[in-house]
Amino acid sequence: MGNHRAPVLLPKQKDILKQMGYQIRMVRQRRRLTVNLVAERAGVSRQSVWAVEKGSPSVVMGTYVKVLHAVGFDKDLLKVCADDPLGRLLQDEQDDKYGKEEVEDRWS
Repeated sequence: MGNHRAPVLLPKQKDILKQMGYQIRMVRQRRRLTVNLVAERAGVSRQSVWAVEKGSPSVVMGTYVKVLHAVGFDKDLLKVCADDPLGRLLQDEQDDKYGKEEVEDRWS
């Protein structure tokens, strides 16, 4: 798990991490995977798996990815920010205002 200091998070952000950890634990338990097995598959310690399942903010993102992979849910991370209606609306407004080519040059 390393010697990482937990970042300061807002209460809602902590709640999100706790819920994600809970969901990871439920996936592991429903699939009847032991903490030892998940730790072995993920290449991390049991303590790291427990920290992930608690939603600890001090756990590095890579450990979350490894544990998610070990329980078969790592590809779900690709859904994060995949749909951005507000960003697309703002982009469309810029395209209309400046012309698509000029905007594409700015973002390249």
